[in-house]
Amino acid sequence: MYAKGMTTRQISEAIEDIYGFEVSEGMVSDITDKLLPRIEEWQNRPLSSVYPIVFIDAVHFSVRDDGVIRKLAAYVVLGINEDGMKEVLSIVVGENESSKYWLSVLNSLKNRGVQDILILCSDGLTGIKDAISAAFPETEQQRCIVHMVRNTLKYVANKDMKSFAKDLKTIYTAADEEAARKQLKTVTEKWSGQYPSAMNRWHDNWDAISPIFKFSQEVRTAFYTTNAIESLNSCL
Repeated sequence: MYAKGMTTRQISEAIEDIYGFEVSEGMVSDITDKLLPRIEEWQNRPLSSVYPIVFIDAVHFSVRDDGVIRKLAAYVVLGINEDGMKEVLSIVVGENESSKYWLSVLNSLKNRGVQDILILCSDGLTGIKDAISAAFPETEQQRCIVHMVRNTLKYVANKDMKSFAKDLKTIYTAADEEAARKQLKTVTEKWSGQYPSAMNRWHDNWDAISPIFKFSQEVRTAFYTTNAIESLNSCL
């Protein structure tokens, strides 16, 4: 909780809400004081110079602040290193995301030794595009396919979800961008009668989706799975 940016009071209240017993702010403070040096050491540890793929995803949680419940987001920055292993690079808490905010996050990675990111995959985070262009101008920016699918299926009735999801898969697993565009047209025409706005996001964000077709199927598969980062998020 402390790593996510919660205050000692918020942590004390959260423990009482979740577990039903009180932990004083003083005790929380004592514990965090002991952990803080280790947290800071982890957050500032040196990183590898190159990460082929970096994912940024959010974990949303609620905190009670003076009796008011408000939402916060902890952003997990997960790298796939040159050995193909997952590595949590950073966890940052944000409230007012902007290009300036994301630039500070990315510059922090650079200050810790990261020189190159080949592909950065994220959802449509405010300001992230300009920040990547400034910090890592050669990095390929890729919209998260998993989020695209989920956001599309929000418009779809339960009875049609399985069939719709199967059709969406024909788009992002197509052999190349030309084939994907054809499938996009086919899927849109098939479902536009029942769900006229469901495919708008795909058309509007195609420039952010299509970079995936520059890569081999082996690389592209990393963008289809929720396991890359969500298995970690579920533990936070």
